[in-house]
Amino acid sequence: MALRSLMLLPFLLTTVSGNTAPFFNMTIVHVPEDLELGHQAFQLTAIDLDGDPLTYGIDGAESFYFSVDAQTGNVTLKNSLDREAQAKLTVTVTVSDGKNEAVSRKLTVIVDDRNDNAPVFQHLPYEAIIPEDTQPNSIIYTVFANDSDTGNASKVSYSIEEVIPDNAKNHWLFYILPNGSVVLNGSLDYASNTFYQLKIIAKDGGGLLHNVLTFQQSSTYLSLTIRDLPNLDPRFLNEPYSGSVPENCALGTTVLTVTAMDRDTGVNDEISYSITNASVTFTINTTTGTITVSGPLDREELPSEEVLLEVTAREKHLDIHGRVAQASTLVTVVVTDVNDNKPEFYHCSLPDCDFSTDAQNSFRGSIIEHSSSRLPVSDLNIVTHDPDKGTNSNYELYLQGPNASAFTVSPTKITGTGEVQILVQDPSAVDYEISHFMVVQIVANDTGNPADCCSTATVTIDLIDSNDHTPEFPQSTYSLSVKENSPDGTVIAPNITAYDPDSGVLGQITYQLLPESICEIFMVNATTGAVLVRNGSLLDRETRSIYYANLRAKDGGNLVGTTVLEITVLDENDMTPIVIGSYFISVEEGQNVSTQIQAIDNDEPDNPNSELGYRILPGPFSNNFTINANTGEMHSKEPLDREAVEDEWGQMVVTVEVYDHGVPQLSTLVNVTITVGDVNDNAPVFLNQSYEFSVLEDSPGTFVGEVEATDADRTEINSRISFQLQRGSGSSNFLIRSSYLASGYYSGQLSVDPDVSLDYDTLQPKFFSLVVLAENTAANNVGDTANVSVVVHILDVNDEPPTILPASLQDVHVSENGTQQGLIRTLVASDPDTNHSVVFEELAVACFKGASSAGDVCWDWFVLTPNGSVLVNSSNIDYELCDEVVLTLRAEDLYTEKDNRYSQNETLRILITDVNDNTPVFEPISETFVVVPEISPVDLQVATVTATDADSGPRGAITFSIASVVLVQDNGVSQPFENLFKVVTTTKDNSYIGSIQVASNLDGSLKGQYHVTVEARDGEEPVHVAQTVLTIFTVDQSYRVRLQFVTTVDEVQSNLNDIKVALTSATKAGVYVVTIQSLENTRASQVEAKSVMEAYFVYSNGTALEVNQLTVLIQSDPLVLAELVKLGLAVIGPGEVVKPTRETELIAIIGGLAAFLLIFILIMTLVLVLTTRSYKRKLSAMKALKVATTLSPVTAQQGAGIPGTNQYNAEGANPMLNLSLDPSHDLGFHEDSLSMASVNSLDENTVNAADDENLKAKQGNVQMTGPSDEEALVATLNLKEPTKTAYINTTFTTTDL
Repeated sequence: MALRSLMLLPFLLTTVSGNTAPFFNMTIVHVPEDLELGHQAFQLTAIDLDGDPLTYGIDGAESFYFSVDAQTGNVTLKNSLDREAQAKLTVTVTVSDGKNEAVSRKLTVIVDDRNDNAPVFQHLPYEAIIPEDTQPNSIIYTVFANDSDTGNASKVSYSIEEVIPDNAKNHWLFYILPNGSVVLNGSLDYASNTFYQLKIIAKDGGGLLHNVLTFQQSSTYLSLTIRDLPNLDPRFLNEPYSGSVPENCALGTTVLTVTAMDRDTGVNDEISYSITNASVTFTINTTTGTITVSGPLDREELPSEEVLLEVTAREKHLDIHGRVAQASTLVTVVVTDVNDNKPEFYHCSLPDCDFSTDAQNSFRGSIIEHSSSRLPVSDLNIVTHDPDKGTNSNYELYLQGPNASAFTVSPTKITGTGEVQILVQDPSAVDYEISHFMVVQIVANDTGNPADCCSTATVTIDLIDSNDHTPEFPQSTYSLSVKENSPDGTVIAPNITAYDPDSGVLGQITYQLLPESICEIFMVNATTGAVLVRNGSLLDRETRSIYYANLRAKDGGNLVGTTVLEITVLDENDMTPIVIGSYFISVEEGQNVSTQIQAIDNDEPDNPNSELGYRILPGPFSNNFTINANTGEMHSKEPLDREAVEDEWGQMVVTVEVYDHGVPQLSTLVNVTITVGDVNDNAPVFLNQSYEFSVLEDSPGTFVGEVEATDADRTEINSRISFQLQRGSGSSNFLIRSSYLASGYYSGQLSVDPDVSLDYDTLQPKFFSLVVLAENTAANNVGDTANVSVVVHILDVNDEPPTILPASLQDVHVSENGTQQGLIRTLVASDPDTNHSVVFEELAVACFKGASSAGDVCWDWFVLTPNGSVLVNSSNIDYELCDEVVLTLRAEDLYTEKDNRYSQNETLRILITDVNDNTPVFEPISETFVVVPEISPVDLQVATVTATDADSGPRGAITFSIASVVLVQDNGVSQPFENLFKVVTTTKDNSYIGSIQVASNLDGSLKGQYHVTVEARDGEEPVHVAQTVLTIFTVDQSYRVRLQFVTTVDEVQSNLNDIKVALTSATKAGVYVVTIQSLENTRASQVEAKSVMEAYFVYSNGTALEVNQLTVLIQSDPLVLAELVKLGLAVIGPGEVVKPTRETELIAIIGGLAAFLLIFILIMTLVLVLTTRSYKRKLSAMKALKVATTLSPVTAQQGAGIPGTNQYNAEGANPMLNLSLDPSHDLGFHEDSLSMASVNSLDENTVNAADDENLKAKQGNVQMTGPSDEEALVATLNLKEPTKTAYINTTFTTTDL
């Protein structure tokens, strides 16, 4: 190795040329994870400057996923991918041109996500216990589901699909927020439901799966247990309560037990009982609710035998409102009677007795001697009373004492209270002449109370004297006579007298006729006893021929004597004949009739006054009959016809006169009624030939109409008509009922069967043809029926909801910016009802932009009129704010009579059509683009632009083009070019990317910068155009550096990363490898195999290093130089390496030492110069630092660097150009080695900066940075410590060549 180090210097100018190896310009590819096996995953593409045929290969631990076509480079999928298991794969791809060693490099395969995973609920199971007083709108639980996909496919939304118990109220009791929080939407009631189970759906935002927009979802259940709270009052069980207890019972006697329960069953609080009545002789156990007697009970002392107790049940703890939870009930206690009282006597009259006063035991009354049996003693007013109840108040009454046999007591048995009378039992014993008064004792005996059974009252009865003799007539019977119709006052007998031995007033007699009814006809002189006619018109022998009367004689003591008067009435012709019986004859029509009139005359028999004759008086039917004048026999002249008789009962009335032969002649009329029986000889007849009715649909039991029929038969039995429906189509839907209107006149009332509901909408045809039969129910032969046709039309009832036709709900397209006005859609609804009036109603408006809600920006863009017209209501419709409007609407039938009047809620989607009203907008460019013409083949990307257009579809589709290309050379001369660059348009994330590519070979000799004007044009009229100017710095071939290695190509390629790290550490520039190839020497005896690497060293501002500058920078860092020599670097620049022979080694050593001394002197001189310049730069940096502490970073001088000059900007410049610097700028070189970030557009590879302290650490920790990372000056201005930085070239890849 030391020898090689010595040999490096003599051969710096050696040059090598030959065939170049192919190289890849790709480092990353993307493959979707749902790619099917056998389909193309990506395409390997390599570039061979020599145009050799290439062979491709793929290798590595993760290459088993893929297989490659060696000839085409087409890579297909061999094993299934799963981004969630492994999102990035690293494979080694190789390419060979058959002439050079195969080139390999690492290729990163990014597995793109697809929506192949459904959301997964975390932390299952979901269970919660919530109190029943949870306030509405409270969050009661939060669920979380994770979706391992990315993007929209990982965004999870939640919904509640089902609530158990399942009913309409429970479904709206909960809702869920977008973050998974379940919110209570109403009030809970433990008594109604103690448990809910919510089925929750987690749905992702959707994404592509096998190129189809797919939404994944999963479900789980949230179990909610409702915790009961004390919010209800207790409740008594088994109400009402009633019980009984006997009076005089022992204290503590149990009456009954009341029971109350806490209606908050989940709490079940302890309950205590109390009686809230004041002054009651009962108490209650506070714990058990048992009611007992607490004081003496006397039913007779209570206001009522029923005692009402108010019992209150209280819960031990207050309810959730801080109130006492209690309930009250009434308990009825009946105090039953005990026989503990005897009957007592009171001097009063019912109902005015006051039994609270003291009882009496002495009474006094009076009675006339010899009074009749059962006559009561006067002036007593005795009442007995037993305060017990029911059978306990039963008692007996009887008399005792010396005169008890002359009287009796009434009643002998009493229950409770009763009036008592003393009645005469033996009138003969009641004699004033024997004793002026009599004494008895009344005993009231309560047989049910032997201990204290009886009460006794003494009654003194005063006797009153009476008249002892009655008047007497000489005869017991007197026979008298008088003519009927005698005038009033006619004397029948002049005097009839009686005798009374009593004297004085008691012996004075007055006369009277008895009974009182006889006095209407006859009268007597009260003093003389003469009998006279009072009313002669009442004397009728035929009515009564003899009268009997009592003539009573009464003395002054009201004693009477009687005799019988027999008065005979003598006859006169004053009686009309009397017809015996009534004459009602029934006969069937078509038959003859005969009868005999029987009559008598009550005048005296066997004289003209009682001799009778007969004749028929003129009348409607007198010509139909004849009668015998002496015998009264009557016959019909011909057979009778019932239908000829107009009378509804079929009666023929003939008046017959019966007369006597007395003077004056008297007669009597009698009606002979002949009822002609009807024979059923007529069939029913309908009044109309047909009938037509109508009835509303869905009206079970409704009356439809009435048919009428008559029968000429005149009797009800023969003219009775019944109706029925003849079996046929539709007859089972109706019923018919017969009704009587008049004799022989009936109606049939047709109605819908109560169990049938007719539906107009399903009925075809809309009517029923029925046949109604009228049958004579008394008919004996089959033919006595009639039929009639009845048509029943079914009328429509507005009972069907309207339906919005789907055709009118198809999507509507409306252009933005008010370019479309007025009517955009007419909604059409159908209603099967014949009579309807449908209007439309808008329920809600939802605005969307893509799949996301756009808020309420579109709420007034459209209006729905009642007639279904959807109108544009705004000129501010903006597609960029909202591209979809969803109207939720429904139809209403204003004429609905029953059931639902609304249609189902429908949605009308209005799609806003984009109008090309936006100009493409270029995104700001923060990159510096550099092109190396020599290694820039056709189609090489050298720069990119990005533009967006807010319009959609073809209107927002951007096409890039090159408007102009101008090269501004270093000398300021501008030179236009055509077809030098081209642009390829691609899309990414709603942005359009213009890839600026080389269109033709670039001239590597030109120096300067290309000003490329890129034009962005959208895709629809009116076309909008935007332009931007890109500056692409060109690095000419003069900056190409040749590095020779004594190692083989394979060794150089395997150590390439370490070589580039070392070179970058020394130069702080991006390393762009052009080629690595082997060198062959024809002098085989002296030359060994060696390789050469050609590269450019370019800074991010477009400046590059020349070979001399590179040599100085490497040699100025001994550590880097040692590392590069270790890696095989022999020569920087043209020259060759020759393996020395023994003869030449000594010469080489001597020459080398001489050269070394010369070079050492040069190097020391150079080091002295560089040290001076470095010191100047540090002074400048210190000045810049001092200035930076007073300036903000935004005030730092900015500007693009110009290749080939020493113009210095904030991103750094070529440190080899030793020109004076602005004090506010710093080269960025520090003693601790600051890493530089390259944003050169030529490279996409990653270069790791070596650790300055230890170059042997091959993979030092580095920090990946992008083009926006700040370099030396900005770092200084921001007072940041220098960091290790990765260098990424986003355009051109050379690192794997």
